[in-house]
Amino acid sequence: MQNTPPNTDQAMPRYTMPMRGVILISGMVTVAWGAFFRWMGDPLLSWLAMTPQQTIPADATIYGTFVLIIGFLLFLSAFYPISWIYLTMIGIAGKLISAIWFVVSYVDILGWNKRTIFHLGFNEIFWLIPLTYVLWKALQVKDFLKTYEE
Repeated sequence: MQNTPPNTDQAMPRYTMPMRGVILISGMVTVAWGAFFRWMGDPLLSWLAMTPQQTIPADATIYGTFVLIIGFLLFLSAFYPISWIYLTMIGIAGKLISAIWFVVSYVDILGWNKRTIFHLGFNEIFWLIPLTYVLWKALQVKDFLKTYEE
């Protein structure tokens, strides 16, 4: 077989360090919110309901544990974002599931207010946009590396 030069027709996609930083930050924020829900569930739910004196008839332990796991997986995926692309996919799916879970389980109890909208919008839904972009870039690099190897 001949040694042929790699395909130089297509430009190499770039996966930059800020993209890895986005995954790290989203993982850390998700872990922090998961810990808040896991270990400070009742006071946090009362605060989200904007009635600190009211007891909220909901338990956030399972939700918090789920969010902690998703955040940890996102955090791990930042170390090898091209190789561990499936962890990023699980993280994005987990963020989407946790947003739906929050709406279904807690919004009826807490009500729509500026705190629940902030939590849902910024801590769950907002991160889907940069994480999806980072995943798309990682998939491009992975596909490029496959064609480069051939």
